[in-house]
Amino acid sequence: MAVKKLINYLDQNHVWYKIITHPQSYTASHTASMAHIKQKEMAKSIVMKLDGDPVLIVLPASFKVDFKRIKQITGAKDVELAREEEINGIFPDCTTGAMPPFGNLYHMPVYADRELTEDEDIAFNAGTHRELLKMHFKDFNKLVHPKFYDLHRHHRIFI
Repeated sequence: MAVKKLINYLDQNHVWYKIITHPQSYTASHTASMAHIKQKEMAKSIVMKLDGDPVLIVLPASFKVDFKRIKQITGAKDVELAREEEINGIFPDCTTGAMPPFGNLYHMPVYADRELTEDEDIAFNAGTHRELLKMHFKDFNKLVHPKFYDLHRHHRIFI
């Protein structure tokens, strides 16, 4: 079941969204394929720690995060992926690896890749590996207020 906190937040803000059920999948690229969503519309959420503080990095499904770039953009001295137990502590209502890109609901800043702004819609895991949520990008931007940068390595793989 999609994360109640997220659904309540979207309903309270009167935004359109669609929940799409799909066969169990553990990667954003595979989930996009299973749900018939464009790779560049499917966002993946990565919990990183910048100088020990958790942040949410949001990228198109097929992109890889550029640690060096994150360091340059944020000025952090230490950039690392959060450990699974840390992620589970921050997102107790989500299945590990299926966090929605709404860091604001979990008291975390959100850094999103600029490429996500190029599509009308955005899709992402809704807290499980069997459901994703699709909504208008403008509503996502209005509700989350992410900071946009080029966060990815510069090679692309769109299937």
